[in-house]
Amino acid sequence: MQIKLFYIGIEQMENENELNKFLRSKKIIHVDSLFVSNNNYCGWMFTIQYIDTEQNIQKSFPLKEKVDYKNVLDENTFAQFSKLREVRKKMAQDDAVPAYAVFTNEELAEIAKLEELNEKALLTINGIGEKRIEKYGKLLIELIKE
Repeated sequence: MQIKLFYIGIEQMENENELNKFLRSKKIIHVDSLFVSNNNYCGWMFTIQYIDTEQNIQKSFPLKEKVDYKNVLDENTFAQFSKLREVRKKMAQDDAVPAYAVFTNEELAEIAKLEELNEKALLTINGIGEKRIEKYGKLLIELIKE
């Protein structure tokens, strides 16, 4: 957590734009304001406690490099991967969720590599557990077999 002070004098409204820009760019924890008046100046003093969102996001979610599965998978596996993506898209639309909530591309690539598609084989893939198999795995197996 960090702290920043702003003073906005009655006659100095340009500092208001700077304050608003700062507030939009940070995750604000707390704001204190105090009206200050003496012989030399009159205005508002703001004390802002914040977290720098750019640094926070980058630490929490480091960006992964995009994978081109056409280059990573062999031709037959990529064809299976493409079919799995179509099935995933339909399942996601039916459930009104984003496609990655059903299975990620990384998980689909691992599924495409499986010799036999069944519940036991799905459990061997990192990130896929019993609940996902109940919710999506069984349906995926049925749709692929069709």
